[in-house]
Order: sequence, then C-alpha cells, then structure tokens
Amino acid sequence: MPSDTRDQILDTAERLFAEFGIDGVSIRTITAEARVNLAAIHYHFGSKEALVREVFVRRIDPLNRERLRLLDDLLERSLPQKPKLEELVRILVGPPLRLWLQAGKGETFTRLCGRIYSESSGQLETMFVDLFQEVVRRFSAAFEQAAPELPKTELMWRMHFVIGAMVHTLMQVGFVRQLRAETSEGNEVEANIERLTRFATAGLRAPLPQAEIPATVGKGEREALG
Repeated sequence: MPSDTRDQILDTAERLFAEFGIDGVSIRTITAEARVNLAAIHYHFGSKEALVREVFVRRIDPLNRERLRLLDDLLERSLPQKPKLEELVRILVGPPLRLWLQAGKGETFTRLCGRIYSESSGQLETMFVDLFQEVVRRFSAAFEQAAPELPKTELMWRMHFVIGAMVHTLMQVGFVRQLRAETSEGNEVEANIERLTRFATAGLRAPLPQAEIPATVGKGEREALG
C-alpha cells in the first residue's frame, strides 16, 4: 500500500483524536473518515494502540532530534566553558513553538496534546515518559552543568516550571489569535521564543531562599544567590 495512505490515516487519526479524544474514536470511524479499509490500518500499524503511538511519534521524534542536535552543537561550541543557561532554554522551547505555527500540523497536534493532558491515562503517561526519556536525561545534565549553584531538587522544579510555561503557551491558541488581531507581531514565532526564553531564564536564575543555599557556596556567590 502506498505511503501516502499511511500519512492519510495518521492525519485523520490525529484530527479525530484532537476533536473527540482517543477513547472517543473507533478504528471504524478512522477508516471511514480516511476512506481506507480496515486492512490498511492493520497493514501499517497492526492495532489502535500502535496507531495512537505513531500519531505522537511522527511529531515528537523530529522535535527531539532537533533539540538534541542543537544541544550537541551548543555543548561543542561552549567547550571548555559551561553552556549558557539562556541558550539551553532557547533550544529546549524553540522547536515545539516552531512546529506549532506550521500550517495544518502544529495546531491540530497541540489541541490533541491538550486533550491528553486533561484526559490522561497510565498508558499514555508511560508512552510520553518513553518518548521524552532521552531528551529529559540529556537536558537535565546540561542544565546541571550550566547552573551548578542550584541544588538538584530546586533545579528540577524550576525546569518543571519552564516546561509548564512552554506547554501552556502551546495550548493557548485563542490567546495568540487575539494577539495577532491586536498587534503586528503576535504571529512572530521567533519573537515569542525570545519572550519565553527571557522569562524562563529569569525564573531559573531567581534567588534561592537562604536556607537552601548550599554551605559550600562562597560568601560572594551566596550574596548573589540570596
């Protein structure tokens, strides 16, 4: 069967899942909307579970590859110094924001992700952990290198907040449309990446409570942190 049949099934499944949720869409509905027969689903994917995974893989894998490519480049350019915190944030949040503005791709997928966040299941959570495992591992190590003054637990929380800000931005389609109508730059993806980068970097660099500043930090650094 031609590869465009596979893409047609994935496009249809992504759109229907975004509109009705994964549990609300049957294989029969997907085949009818995509105008393919049931054999095409089994040929390309084997099961609904495999189809669901592939809907996410085809969007997330390119993002992760781009993030890791940019990370490798940054780490190489930074030697022998540590990577800059702001640059790490920029390459973490940039690729998904760029995908979001790709006509016919990003908006549907982010609406789907929004449904997943509100209708999460153990199976989907496990899938997401698996898909992002390498990116989380590599970026966590790089952020520790870039911000050695932060206790690890504090750094993990701050990274969690950065990712939360990024996800919230991706989900707020209506807000961005309003900005597009009211300003001349609301649709400038690179400008918005810079806004989020500056905001998140400031949060990562926020002072620590004195009680949480490691005893090994010198007086000058302690005053800068607190």
